[in-house]
Amino acid sequence: QVQLVESGGGSVQAGESLRLACSASYPYSSACLAWFRQAPGKEREGVGYVHSGGDTPSYADSVKGRFTISEDSAKKTVYLQMNNLKPEDTAMYYCAAGRPPCGNGLRVYGYNYWGQGTQVTVSS
Repeated sequence: QVQLVESGGGSVQAGESLRLACSASYPYSSACLAWFRQAPGKEREGVGYVHSGGDTPSYADSVKGRFTISEDSAKKTVYLQMNNLKPEDTAMYYCAAGRPPCGNGLRVYGYNYWGQGTQVTVSS
């Protein structure tokens, strides 16, 4: 059984920060863990991903230098630290998991399991 639960969303002003968390439960030894976001009327977009266990995360160009993915392997929890938030970051943020290797990157079809989402709203 695979379960993903996101938390940490909220409403902030531009320039402020938030940290999202995704608590993951999966039966295999490691997983591809990713963050996606979807704004109203827009397609779901990849934010960043990592192969659990110390791999270097990869990010979408729109968030490079502002967002950072980290993980607590013992707790199987992955975090998304979001700094210098902008109004265009407003979206529902989802955690996703897939089976390695992680060559699918930020492609939606590469992930089999999804969390329920947590809302992030940034005002100017």
